[in-house]
Formats: sequence, structure tokens, C-alpha cells
Amino acid sequence: MERRRPAGKKKPNMKKTIHNCPELMETIDRMGFLPLLGGDIEGFSADEMVAPECRYRVLPDGGWEWPLWQWKGPVVTEGGYVYGKFFNGKAGFITRRWWPDFCNYRRGLHPLPAEDSIEGTILAVLQVNGSMITRDLRRACGFNGPKMRGKFDSYVTRLQAACRIVTEDFVYPRDKRDRPYGWGWALLNTPEHLLGHEACQCGQTPEESHQLLLTHFRQIVPYATERQLAKVLG
Repeated sequence: MERRRPAGKKKPNMKKTIHNCPELMETIDRMGFLPLLGGDIEGFSADEMVAPECRYRVLPDGGWEWPLWQWKGPVVTEGGYVYGKFFNGKAGFITRRWWPDFCNYRRGLHPLPAEDSIEGTILAVLQVNGSMITRDLRRACGFNGPKMRGKFDSYVTRLQAACRIVTEDFVYPRDKRDRPYGWGWALLNTPEHLLGHEACQCGQTPEESHQLLLTHFRQIVPYATERQLAKVLG
């Protein structure tokens, strides 16, 4: 049965409190977890917390502007947060403080894939070559035919949900004037290579990590239902 919002619990504060990249990092530090875009839990995303001028908008010349999207790279590379599709298929940030428990719990749910499986092959190619943009990783794994991009992306998404792959940075193509353009490509890596082996270790059992995570999420999004929490935690 769906749990209703408990009596006395406040609705999400939709006040736009993020106006720049440093304020976004402060918010991630405070919360520990923050999806980039909105999901099932109202108000629980960077996009819902930024000021209106920082959201996506189309320009008169047909181009677009989205400061929040442009902050992703600096937040990951300079702030040291872990980024990937961790939240029910949606991308977001996790602090180094919470990464070991989150990684421990998720890997408990999703054991290391077999070496001869497609996911095992993708992981092995990334481990051998180091960080690779999604396009190059896809080609290296033989996903070159028509309609193969979507299939490959679904495998990578599952590996990110299992905390086997993370996003190290974003790489953008450049025009004739050497200016970056477009949506960019995710630069993928394994968390062990990017963060170090010790950063992915935890002294808890997966069940103990889950309880710690659940307790924390009930504090940062107290208005969320148990069903919503179960979906975002995996």
C-alpha cells in the first residue's frame, strides 16, 4: 500500500536557491545525493532548485542556453563528486562521503557481471583502456550496426546503476573557431580507476549500508513515500 505523506511533514521547498556552480556544490554537500533532473520525488533535483535563469531556455537565434547543464563538468572535476545514472535511470551527484555505502549496497544488488557477458565485455574494455567517451567505448565493444546505440546505452546504464561505471567528465566537439558546442559526450571510467580502490570499499554489509542510506534519505526528502524511496535507492 502506498504510504501517504506523514502528518506534519512539510511539502518540498521549491524556493530557487541555486544561482551558480558553487551554490550547486554547496547543495550537493549538504544533501549528499542530488539528481540532475526531476523524477518521482517532487523538488528532489538540481533542476528544480536552480533559479529560473539557470534552467534550459531557447534563444532568439535558435540556439539554447542552460547554465545548469554547463556546470556538470566543473562540479564533477573540481568538486570531486561522483556522477552517473544512479537514480532510477536518471543521472545525478553523490558525495565522496556517501559513495562507499551507496556503492556497497548497489553492488550487493548487482553482482559483478560474467566475463563472457555483454556487460562484462564492456567493463573489461573500459578497464583495459581507461577513460573513454561513450562513442569510442561503443565502437570498441563492436556495437557498430544500425540501431545499436540504444542497446549499448542500456547496458551502460545498468552498469552505472550497479556502480561499476561512472562519468569522469564531459567532452564537447569544437567548431572552426575552437568553441565547444552541442550536448557533449560523457567520458566514462570505472570508479576504482577514477577514485581509487579504497574509495569503493565499505566496512558495512550491503544491508547495513541500505539502512544508513534509507535513514539519510528520510531526512533529506521526508515527504517522500516508501515506494518513492525504494525506486530512487534501487
